[in-house]
Amino acid sequence: MMQLKINDLTFAYNKKEGNIVENFDLEVEKGEVVALVGASGSGKSTVLRLTAGLEIPDAGEIIISGQTAAAANKFKAAEKREVGMVFQDYALFPHLNVEKNIAFGIDHLDKDKREARVRELLKLVNLEGFEKRYPHQLSGGQQQRIALARTLAPGPEILLLDEPFSNLDAELKDKIRNELNEIIKEIGVTTILVSHDREDAEFMQARDILMN
Repeated sequence: MMQLKINDLTFAYNKKEGNIVENFDLEVEKGEVVALVGASGSGKSTVLRLTAGLEIPDAGEIIISGQTAAAANKFKAAEKREVGMVFQDYALFPHLNVEKNIAFGIDHLDKDKREARVRELLKLVNLEGFEKRYPHQLSGGQQQRIALARTLAPGPEILLLDEPFSNLDAELKDKIRNELNEIIKEIGVTTILVSHDREDAEFMQARDILMN
């Protein structure tokens, strides 16, 4: 099943500076892992933001699970796309503990279901017992896993990872890549990650798309 289809996508933050994404096409099957690889300024992170509904394309269309998310005169809001994005800086809420950070997007569930989902995700990311800790009490790798758990909490169809390894030193990078790879395989979620390093794509067993 085709999970994501992008046709002829074009976008510019500033028309005077030209398009940062131009006539971009992409097809991603359900459960597939794809890496957008390229240098800074190649538009790879912008493609994620457009897919997530955080930016409105100037042209082209985005189809998610057979439903049009963006096209001429049509735009589906981010919260209605069933797409989750882990930002490069993790974007955890510093004033909320781990439990409340993870539960942020599932506050519509009743208390018991919400707490059960948080426990399930903490087990998935191997951070059981961290519920009451705050982001500043976590290592960079732990913060990333909590950000991942928060993103997965609502059960998105597509997971977007913006430069997931860029803030990590070489030793921690290998560890986090391995953990992330195992988590993605376990849950089978369709994943698109952005990186400037083809080695990341190879390690994650991802189909790499070169952007320039």
